[in-house]
Amino acid sequence: MPTSSKGFSIKKILKLLGPGLITGASDDDPSGIATYSQAGAQYGLSTLWTAWITFPLMASIQEMCARIGLATSQGLTSILKQHYPKWVMYLMVLFSFPAIVMNIGADIAGMGAVANLIAPKVQAEYFSVVFTVVLLTCIVLFPYHRIAAILKYLAMILLVYLIVPFLAKTDWGAVLRATVIPHIEFNKDFLGILVAILGTTISPYLFFWQTNMEVEELQEKQRKQKNMLVVSRRMFQDVRTDVNIGMLFSNLVMFFIILTAGTVLSAGGIHKIDTVEQAASALKPLAGDMAYYLFALGVIGTGFLAIPVLSGALSYIFSETFGWEMGLDKKFQEAKGFYIIIGISLLLGLSMNYIGLSPIKALLYSAILYGLTAPVIIAIILHICNNKKIMKTHTNSRRANVLGFMTLILMTVAAVALLYFQFF
Repeated sequence: MPTSSKGFSIKKILKLLGPGLITGASDDDPSGIATYSQAGAQYGLSTLWTAWITFPLMASIQEMCARIGLATSQGLTSILKQHYPKWVMYLMVLFSFPAIVMNIGADIAGMGAVANLIAPKVQAEYFSVVFTVVLLTCIVLFPYHRIAAILKYLAMILLVYLIVPFLAKTDWGAVLRATVIPHIEFNKDFLGILVAILGTTISPYLFFWQTNMEVEELQEKQRKQKNMLVVSRRMFQDVRTDVNIGMLFSNLVMFFIILTAGTVLSAGGIHKIDTVEQAASALKPLAGDMAYYLFALGVIGTGFLAIPVLSGALSYIFSETFGWEMGLDKKFQEAKGFYIIIGISLLLGLSMNYIGLSPIKALLYSAILYGLTAPVIIAIILHICNNKKIMKTHTNSRRANVLGFMTLILMTVAAVALLYFQFF
């Protein structure tokens, strides 16, 4: 029986998926995998409930960012430049650059490390160099719509995390209880891991990326139609669907990474995981070769997915700040500054492997910077989305404002807690 035009089909849903799915999948980067693995290894199933708590919050903020891009045809930095004091914009650049570069470096190091576990005869540093060269070549040579098509399906690699718990002995009753009943321990270590989960899940660079990708998607549709495209209510609905599916995908993967570490590592007596390669190698004797290789493959795949998002977000911030030509669909000659920033961010990230800054320290420093900037950017996003001068008829609904302000309060508390844990 044929599917009606108003109904849903897998083909129709896949067609809707774009920036939202890529944004959600890139949120589960190697650094995120390390954080979620540590949460599961150290506290078992106790943090599973964070997956459903953070889902509506991150989905609401990312939907606002997508709506801003669609309604204004501008990125967040351009709107900051036009409607807010310049010091706010420059502060975002100042905090974003080192945070994103350190995140890139940690991800490259993680990819190299797990590749070394699969092929021990090749040093991790060599793998990191190869991955960096491949990433930079693909970003420069191929237009965004081709990269997006690949990334959309590359994101499916993350589904390997859904397999691992079924390869081990899992108490599904305990999983259900830990999922629906929040567990909190009022001590520095447990609250610290909760702050780390929040910082990894709701990251400022994703706000900038989401907004700019909606602009890129809109421009691509306009090029195909060869005229000015009227932004319809249906387009906003499609974007909301894309974002919601992307964030659900992200949190589902997050849930299963914590579940994997909680059921395999924690139950096996391994409670300290500092790196993704430790998480992968710890799985081998406990869950078998299949789980081990699937986990390692997932880390490499999500690195290829997340690093273009990280470097692209940073390049959009710089390009909009200084008025450069920009866009992943443009050739190198048309947007030299844009691609040079991407190249510099990748090379600086790679160089962290050689200057003695460990991936864990890099993640810590980037988390601090993200934690400090996230509440400010979320407050600005809320202000933009309630500003009729900017958004016209596409301002926030009451539900969006409630979820947005809940996210603002939560991230502010997390930022204060993060500072407290580091300095007191």
